[in-house]
Amino acid sequence: EQLKIPDANNLIMLPHDSPEYKYLTSRRTELGGYLPKREPAKTSALIEIPDHGTYAMFDSGSNGREISTTMTFAQILRKMMQAPEFGQRVTLMVTDESRTFGIDAFFPIFKIHAPFGQNYTPVDADQMMKYAEAPNGQILQEGISEGGAIMTWIASATSYASQQTPTLPFLIYYSMFGFQRVGDSIWQAADMRARGFLIGATYGRTTLNGEGLQHQDGHSLLMALTCPAVKGWDPAFGYEMAAILENGVKEMWGEDKDVIYYVTAYNENYPMPSKPEGCDEGIIKGLYKFQDAKPAEHTVRIIGSGAIMKQALDAIDLLAEFGVGAEIWSATSYGELHREAVASDRAARLGGEAPVPWVTECLGDGSITVAVSDNMTAYPKLIDPWVGGDYIVLGADGFGRSDSREALRRFFEVDKEHVTVAALDGLARAGKIPASVPQQAREKFGILAERKDICMETYAP
Repeated sequence: EQLKIPDANNLIMLPHDSPEYKYLTSRRTELGGYLPKREPAKTSALIEIPDHGTYAMFDSGSNGREISTTMTFAQILRKMMQAPEFGQRVTLMVTDESRTFGIDAFFPIFKIHAPFGQNYTPVDADQMMKYAEAPNGQILQEGISEGGAIMTWIASATSYASQQTPTLPFLIYYSMFGFQRVGDSIWQAADMRARGFLIGATYGRTTLNGEGLQHQDGHSLLMALTCPAVKGWDPAFGYEMAAILENGVKEMWGEDKDVIYYVTAYNENYPMPSKPEGCDEGIIKGLYKFQDAKPAEHTVRIIGSGAIMKQALDAIDLLAEFGVGAEIWSATSYGELHREAVASDRAARLGGEAPVPWVTECLGDGSITVAVSDNMTAYPKLIDPWVGGDYIVLGADGFGRSDSREALRRFFEVDKEHVTVAALDGLARAGKIPASVPQQAREKFGILAERKDICMETYAP
C-alpha cells in the first residue's frame, strides 16, 4: 500500500553521504552497475583457429576401410583437441554411451573433468582406454541426463561472453534425446547467443536398427530448422563431416557469428570415398554433385544423404539393368537450401537483388529427381518448390521399429530397390519409358503396395 504513493512519507530516502547509501552503491558498482551489459570477447582476435590440415584426414577417403560417420567425427574431434592453443579450449560433453560414440579413446588423453581428481580405481583400470579423471580434464561426463548436459554445454557455449574466456563445446548424444528432450533449452541457448556443436549420434530411423520407436530418430533435422540460430547437417561421408566442422569453427570463432551447428552422425560402417574436387562450396550450401551418370539411353538424378547415401549408390547398378543411368548428388543440408531459397524469393518479391537459389542452380533443369534419406519425407520436401521436373521423395515416416537394417529399409521404402522403382516410375510418368517397366521392376524386387503400419493406416488408399 505504501508503494502506491512513492514519496518521502512512505519511503526511506537515504542521504547520499550515509554509510548505508555508500555501501549499497559500492556493492552495485562491484556487480557491474545499475544496468545489465554484455561484453563478449572477440574470439577471432584472441584465438588462432586450426588450418585445413587438422580436418584433412578423410580428404583421401578411408582406403577401403569401413567406418561410420560417428567414428569419423570422433577422429576429427581428436585432431581438433590436439591443435595447439585452440585444442585446450575445446570441451566435450557426453551423457551416455561413450564407447558407442568412439569417445573412450579420449579418456586417457584428455581426461574426464573432476575438480578433486580421481579418488577411486575404475573397473577398467587394466585397460589401455581406462576411465581417467583429472582436475584439468576436458571431457564432462554428465551421466544419463541430457537436461544437465545441455546446461553445461550452454555454460561453455556462452563463456566467450559471460567470462570473456572462449571455450568451444561439443555435446554428443543419442539423437532422439536432443531436440525432442531438451529442445526448449536449445532455444534458450540460441537466445543467449551460444556458439557450439550438437552431435546427434546414432541418427536415422532405419540405421539404428533394433531399438524401436523410442530411439530411431528421423525428425530432429526438421525440428532443428525451427530454431533460427541452428544450422542442421546430415553428412554421408568423412570429408563432408570434416568440411562442416571446419566451417562451423570458422563461423563461430573466425567470424564471431552466433550460430549453433547440429550435425547427425550414423553408426553404419561403409568405405569412405575420397573428396571430389571443388565440392567445398556445395557441401556448405547444402548440395553438390558427387558422381556423374554413366552413358545410357535415359538418365535420372538421385539425391542421397547420411547413411542412406549407400542405397542411392547401390541403385546405380539396378537402374543400369533397365538401361537407365543415374547421377548422384549429396544433400548435406536441406534446411540451409530451404533458407537460402526463401531469402532469395523474398528479395525478388520486394524488388531487391535476388540471386538464383543454389538449389535451383543445381536441380532446376527439369530432370527426374529422386531424393532418399533416413529422415521424414517432410525434410527433403523443403526444397520442392525450387526443383525442376518430377521430384520424388522417399523417407522414413512413422514410428521406428525393431528389426534389421535391411528389413527396416524395405518397410520404410528407402532401400536401393525402392529407389530404382521410384526412378523408373518417374520416367514412365514422363512418357520416356513404358509403364510396364516399373511394373516389371516391382515384380522383380518383390515390392508390394500393401503395408501395415500402426497410426499410418488412416492415410493408406
